[in-house]
Amino acid sequence: MTDSQDKSAPETGEEKISEEVTEDDGTMSLTAHLEELRSRIIKSLLSVVIGSCITYFFLDEITNFLMATVGKLYYMQPGEAFFTYLKIDIITGFLIALPVVFFHVWKFFLPALTKSERAVLGIIVPVSVLLFFAGMAFSFFLILPVALKFFMGFGTENLQTMFSFQNYFDFVILFVLPFGFVFELPLIITVLGQIGILTSEFLGKYRRIVFFLSFIIGALVTSPDVFTQVAVAIPVMMLYEAGYLIVKYILKK
Repeated sequence: MTDSQDKSAPETGEEKISEEVTEDDGTMSLTAHLEELRSRIIKSLLSVVIGSCITYFFLDEITNFLMATVGKLYYMQPGEAFFTYLKIDIITGFLIALPVVFFHVWKFFLPALTKSERAVLGIIVPVSVLLFFAGMAFSFFLILPVALKFFMGFGTENLQTMFSFQNYFDFVILFVLPFGFVFELPLIITVLGQIGILTSEFLGKYRRIVFFLSFIIGALVTSPDVFTQVAVAIPVMMLYEAGYLIVKYILKK
């Protein structure tokens, strides 16, 4: 009886040490990863639903704010106004829930890091949210008015500008949202540089390829015209360069 107790004691200790190591280095089984991913997706979607419920009560004010650039709009189909309002509500709900969504996104990836690196989560989440909104504000207040003025300039006496409710907001969404994600690029590069996945040498080596791909990204995430593609490509190149400089001169990697 005593021998069995003596044998079980070190095994229990080893199990505890194993659990601690697993907790520190962030190793998880594939099943645990999938379960964690499912849980965070559900929580993120739930936060978007709650955000959409909140923005529903301010939908008229939000719509009027977005329409300020062009003024009066028209809808051509019976269900167009309803579904466009619904789309605006869901997207603004997503923006309200963005801090929660980003928290779960970063929380899913950070367990792969060490315990000291996980503490960075408190900085990454607010910075990523601020960068996302900064990108959207940059696009909405600076780039979008120029783009609309450019496209409206093709109107003539016999060719009048008349924006559809749905088409206008589809254009705004496709024009503004990509900038939010593009502005995350320096943060993503910095995090990958901090954990050793990216180095300044690697970033410098593939700089030209990234600059070329930025125009392809601009073509994929925006409306199919040269102006908006260039409007996305240039910030991508500048933000990539900012990430490169951070990794090289601040992280010194």
